[in-house]
Amino acid sequence: MKSICVFCGANYNGDPNLKQAIGLLADVMVNRDVTLVFGGGKVGVMGLMADAVLDRGGKAIGVIPTFLMDKEVGHTGLTQMHIVDNMHQRKQLMSDLSDGIITLPGGFGTLEEFFEVLTWLQLGLHKKPIGILNVNGFYDFLLKQMDVMVEQRFLKPANRELVLTSTDPIELVDLMSKFDANPDDVWFKERNLI
Repeated sequence: MKSICVFCGANYNGDPNLKQAIGLLADVMVNRDVTLVFGGGKVGVMGLMADAVLDRGGKAIGVIPTFLMDKEVGHTGLTQMHIVDNMHQRKQLMSDLSDGIITLPGGFGTLEEFFEVLTWLQLGLHKKPIGILNVNGFYDFLLKQMDVMVEQRFLKPANRELVLTSTDPIELVDLMSKFDANPDDVWFKERNLI
């Protein structure tokens, strides 16, 4: 992988374990010459992630809509910044610029980004690995909800397995490097869509 998109929050809760995980993820990315693609803000977890990569000599590409330049305070020290018209263009460009996606703690926007690209993977629109860095059990309930979706037969086990998860950044990037997309595409094959 040459680039990883990191979805994360424009807020930071002050958790030192999260800050440490961000530093470890930045170490892995810079040591492997992987470019960071992210939401372009200099505040919150976004800013911490970008600064961690840049401080280590890595590359960071931001993608931010015009209307968020002020609210999320667009980062001015990036390798490259793309300013787009809306959130849809932001997600699409971040996905287009990356070879994989990692989700760090965040709020509604982070989850929305995660689920959209995950749905694209399930539908076969891309084959990029999608990982969750589960710092301090932040995503335990979300992962359990996915298991409940499988138990209740609203989500196929093959599609649940598309979500790579670890508490360790090195392990997560290694899992992503070995990823082979295998969504349950029976529905699409039956309809001659793929």
